[in-house]
Amino acid sequence: MNVDQLADVLRHDEEFMSNVVRWEELPAREAKFAPFPAQLDPRLSPVLAKRGIHSLYTHQAHAIEAILRGEDVVVVTPTASGKTMCYNLPILSAILQNPDARALYLFPTKALSADQVSELYDLIQLTGEDIKTYTYDGDTPGAARKAVRQAGHIVVTNPDMLHSGILPHHTKWVKLFENLKYIVIDEIHTYRGVFGSNLANVLRRLIRLCDFYGSHPQFILCSATINNPKELAQTLTGRDITLIDDNGAPMGKRHFVFYNPPVINQQLQIRKGVMGEVRNISGMLLKNGIQAITFAKSRLVVEVLTRYLKDMVRDPLGNAGRVRGYRGGYLPTTRHEIERGLREGRVDAVVSTNALELGIDIGALDACVLCGYPGTIASAWQQAGRAGRRKASSIVFFVASSAALDQYIVSHPDYFLHKSPENALLNPDNIYILLSHFKCAAYELPFEDGDSFGNAPSPDQLMEYLSEANILRHVGGRYHWMADDFPASSISLRSAAEENFAIIDITDSAHHRVIGEMDRFTVPMLLHENAIYMHEGTQYQVEKLDFDACKAFIRQVDVGYYTDADLNISLSLLDIEEQVESPDGISRALGEIKVTALVTMFKKIRFDTHENLGFGYVRLPETDMHTVAMWWKLPDSLCNQFDNDQLKNGMLGVANLLRIVAPLYLMCSPQDVVVVYQVKSPITDAPTIILYDNYPGGVGLAQKAYAMQKLLLEKCMEIVTNCSCSQGCPSCVGPIGEIGLDGKATAIRILRDMIARSPIA
Repeated sequence: MNVDQLADVLRHDEEFMSNVVRWEELPAREAKFAPFPAQLDPRLSPVLAKRGIHSLYTHQAHAIEAILRGEDVVVVTPTASGKTMCYNLPILSAILQNPDARALYLFPTKALSADQVSELYDLIQLTGEDIKTYTYDGDTPGAARKAVRQAGHIVVTNPDMLHSGILPHHTKWVKLFENLKYIVIDEIHTYRGVFGSNLANVLRRLIRLCDFYGSHPQFILCSATINNPKELAQTLTGRDITLIDDNGAPMGKRHFVFYNPPVINQQLQIRKGVMGEVRNISGMLLKNGIQAITFAKSRLVVEVLTRYLKDMVRDPLGNAGRVRGYRGGYLPTTRHEIERGLREGRVDAVVSTNALELGIDIGALDACVLCGYPGTIASAWQQAGRAGRRKASSIVFFVASSAALDQYIVSHPDYFLHKSPENALLNPDNIYILLSHFKCAAYELPFEDGDSFGNAPSPDQLMEYLSEANILRHVGGRYHWMADDFPASSISLRSAAEENFAIIDITDSAHHRVIGEMDRFTVPMLLHENAIYMHEGTQYQVEKLDFDACKAFIRQVDVGYYTDADLNISLSLLDIEEQVESPDGISRALGEIKVTALVTMFKKIRFDTHENLGFGYVRLPETDMHTVAMWWKLPDSLCNQFDNDQLKNGMLGVANLLRIVAPLYLMCSPQDVVVVYQVKSPITDAPTIILYDNYPGGVGLAQKAYAMQKLLLEKCMEIVTNCSCSQGCPSCVGPIGEIGLDGKATAIRILRDMIARSPIA
């Protein structure tokens, strides 16, 4: 059965269609072609002809023309539109014309790096020229590293390796830095928040070294569809960027099915479990011979769904190789075998985390199932784009869970299909992140008086600060590194704090092993002594937490409960950056706050029944975090309309709605922002709703929320008024048991007043 036949069968299945909120049919799109730019080396045309390529898509041609004019470019087109050609062709052309030319490719994951090298190597083989392409990451053998440094025309790596393995050892990479012509950064939509802020500073260090060695490379960036690709590219690189977004690639017809599991508790608006519904849909595709990929949000769900699907297709000998799981933690050889199996048609179904979301070549799949909303519209389209990579029809199922974000998406399909309001935000000048990379830059190359660091503010003040701290020494107009440590080793690009805690498994007393790490602000909640820590579905008990040494020692256990710590948060105002107050008393402000967190106790909760089995005390020091917040102070004229309980319930409802809306419109994970309400806030001495960045120093989320606050409030109102529940549910203001019988009505009145009084359009 092909996709169109299956679609016809499902449309006549009343039971299935009763749960379909929307069935959108996206029409096929014809390709738009353009000739090869004349400036490309003529030796490339016959090579491409061997692969059946006689012309380029329009976006490829326009991107190559801009690159050959010397412009920095960002290419923004959907999955499988041939973005790779946009940088491979001009770079190969440059190396053919000048064998000394060098290029550096940056990919966010090692798997994507390996995949892109394979494709590039095949193209080089067809040219018959001696163009050396190497991957340089943690898996590169020591014996091969010298060859990469000396002879690699194209070096493929990831930001983490560039940060800690290349830049600090730049004297071994002289050939690369002296001749670096192009820097390629793929999948830039993944570089948001802390990761993106760190990468922007790594690129400042890279450009500083290129200037020292006399090279002036161009940037070629690629991105999935987001709302601000040019702004993101310019913030990452510190340069003006040419945007190329005229997609000329063809696309087959695509069916997009929004599926909402049936309600099993009408009063509480609780729906059937998403995992069971995904199992049924993925199993249906498997039984009908339709090659499909299923995306899940956690490793545990991937393993469970893989087991379910394998059980459907086991042969008499127990083999079920037609179904595979795919996630981080698998050996590279296993992942490559699965990728080959998908390309060659030997694997019919794969269940994956977002590890297969990026542009790894897994061939042309016919269907995709999304087990819940992956967190951003960009990620959802990336995942959906893994199906229908040729001209044939494809089908995508978005299966919603009961989570509020999922319910918003499934009840607003037009938002998903026709609009991308998401902005990728980062803040390279976050003082915690900037200072860390400034140390790295000083270690790599002394700063001279008056030197800049990209477009970072006040580098002279940073030099003076580090000099006073005896980290730099000022001699002869230069600031030299004088500390004993190696600064890059203590910085994780994926978090803002330097001091990540190592999680050490001591189950085998003879062989202790590090199985993970966690940032210091999360540690008190999840790694306090006697906590049950979950890792890939395995339970561990925390035996000891050494706060000074930043280590947690855990031992494998098998108990029937998990732990949940009580976190007490207190906020205090440090500085008001901007404030707008209307005559009737409501005010909105942006400023810096201190967040003090203290964990005092934890509960033991039984699996399945969720009953409380007891509690224990936690004895840990307070942790302080300085960050950026925005807040709404509610006026007396509004608050006096409610008694204390009503006001509290209504503010909780508004806070819950903002927790749904903020991640959608700020393009961040739900844990990246915190929304709290305080009936008597120490910041304003009045009822206040506060939204703050959950990262030290902030990464720009609160500032963005402040700029678009009226839109956020209007979207909150849209959700709560369109929700079919009578008095509250998990999909809007929260369940009745949490917000009370009048919580929904009160939240609507508060929102209506906040929107009406809003001084910002």
